[in-house]
Amino acid sequence: MTSFNPREQIQAMTGYHSAQVDVPIRLNTNESPFAPPDGWLDAVSDIVRTVQWNRYPDRAATELRATIAKRHGVSPENIFVANGSNEVIQTILLAYGGAGRRVATFEPTYQMYSQIARVTGAEVVEGERNADLTLDPQEIKRVLTSYSPAVTFLCNPNNPTGLIEPRENLEAMLAHTSGVVVVDEAYAEFSEWSAVDMVSDELPLAVTRTFSKTLSLAALRVGYVVAPRQMVADLEIAVLPYHLDAFKQAATMAALGFVSEMEQRVEAIKSERARIFAAISAMDCEVWSSGSNFILFRPRSSEATEVWKRMVASGVLVRDCSSWPRLAGCLRVTVGTVEENSAFLGALSHALLGQ
Repeated sequence: MTSFNPREQIQAMTGYHSAQVDVPIRLNTNESPFAPPDGWLDAVSDIVRTVQWNRYPDRAATELRATIAKRHGVSPENIFVANGSNEVIQTILLAYGGAGRRVATFEPTYQMYSQIARVTGAEVVEGERNADLTLDPQEIKRVLTSYSPAVTFLCNPNNPTGLIEPRENLEAMLAHTSGVVVVDEAYAEFSEWSAVDMVSDELPLAVTRTFSKTLSLAALRVGYVVAPRQMVADLEIAVLPYHLDAFKQAATMAALGFVSEMEQRVEAIKSERARIFAAISAMDCEVWSSGSNFILFRPRSSEATEVWKRMVASGVLVRDCSSWPRLAGCLRVTVGTVEENSAFLGALSHALLGQ
């Protein structure tokens, strides 16, 4: 009989999954509620006919990197592109983490940092956030000076809390690090500031981005990092050859021609975010301010999972975070369309009343 015996890091973990329930309104995975522009769909149709499918893609993604670099005012040698920001993070950890090295996170934060770190063999050290889920610079100093992590992650705005990190927290990390600092800006367009302008070849700072949110391309799976040239060169060694296919490169290039149109949607999402925040605040809930496209909240008088179940029964799916460490009783909702958000608020109001 065959015996499967994975590494102990794999045996100790379960995968990162979001429940997919067949309901009319899904607000649980922080996707954009809007489809890409029709013009992009027309461009993609042309791309399908022009890709040389029998040839390997441009291994260096030269044109795409140049376009992204121009957008941020950096050199193409400061850009690395991969299959979603998760593969970017994985490649960083393959290059700088691994067995015998430590990776630091500040919990609660995006779960994939610690999961990928452990899968790639590193030891994870966890800093703690305050009771209000903010992060103290002294805690940053304690973790970095005590453990000397090879990689430290800062999610800004933080997922799943939605809180914007103050710039001084990043400055504290850079002041005390003996490794590299990775700022994950998956939700940057919804936030008040970005660390991209701090990236230089002299600082051990990398900033990851994704096209899944603002550009409505979650299905395409493209992400990138703005980083020092030496770091990008290291990532190119760690990643598999031809990892980014030709269609994906061309389709992303086409999407970057619609940035201004897609960014207009950010303002609509931010407006709806403010409406949802005000409405939840008026209910029997604790709610955290958000600089992202989602809101974390905690029902005060009702058990969170029961509220979640009642909302599902009403046709609305949000993320149940209540069993996650440090997030007892919490739920998270993605900002959707006006109609979806109104349906969510109605379902939440009824669920809190036990209906």
